[in-house]
Amino acid sequence: LLLFTISFSGETRYNKDKILQGQGVDEPLSATGFRQADAAGLFLSNVKFTHVFSSDLLRAKQTAAAILGKNRFCKDLEIKYDARLRERKYGVAEGRPLTDLKAMAKDAGEQCPSFTPSGGETLDEVRERGRDFFEFLCQLAVELEQKEHGKPGTPGRSSGASGEQFVFPWTSHCSEAEPSSEGSGSSTVLDANILVVSHGAYMRNWIGYFVSHLNCTLPANLTKSQLSSVSPNTGVSHFIIKLENGNLLKPKIMCVCLNQDSHL
Repeated sequence: LLLFTISFSGETRYNKDKILQGQGVDEPLSATGFRQADAAGLFLSNVKFTHVFSSDLLRAKQTAAAILGKNRFCKDLEIKYDARLRERKYGVAEGRPLTDLKAMAKDAGEQCPSFTPSGGETLDEVRERGRDFFEFLCQLAVELEQKEHGKPGTPGRSSGASGEQFVFPWTSHCSEAEPSSEGSGSSTVLDANILVVSHGAYMRNWIGYFVSHLNCTLPANLTKSQLSSVSPNTGVSHFIIKLENGNLLKPKIMCVCLNQDSHL
């Protein structure tokens, strides 16, 4: 069992001014962005993560550090930076107003966001990055499970008697329940509880991959417009991934909540 929480990076002044950043503009968080990141950290402060991954762009790195800085259990957990989590590359449109990108798309007879400006990434290329990183996470969880089960007298990772790892703040906001042992009284085995900090266009594409290619189960009250919308800054999404018998080819994915922003 893999629990997977995604947070979008906080606001920068370029976000506020509706200027495309992509990968070539590495702006720090604005004062509002730091407040958002701190709020997300407080929101997630009782969640005991086993791993934290972040885009290596500054706005994501600062958001991840702020979230961990508020955590009760894993302030000192190493943040691993991964270029596969970077925002979509917009080529010649980076550093320019979003209206310029829309004008470029119109001139090309295409629609945003499917339009790819010169030097930018196609949606398929972004999705390939997301697929590659997701498969890496699944492999990590399987290796952890195999390692734990290989120890004499060790039944595997669990949430522990205190249940600290299962203190999820969004259960009151979502229709889906957290994983449980269905009344058996025993702890659910948890191989990894991972926080990923990335970017809006990247994550919209990534979640689309979960739904279209991996048959991700969505909350019953989620609308199509909510599914296709970009997350608010520091919005939080949460997924439960089950890998039956370590089968990496057929992960079962359930979206518990998407772009949760009650902390803002």
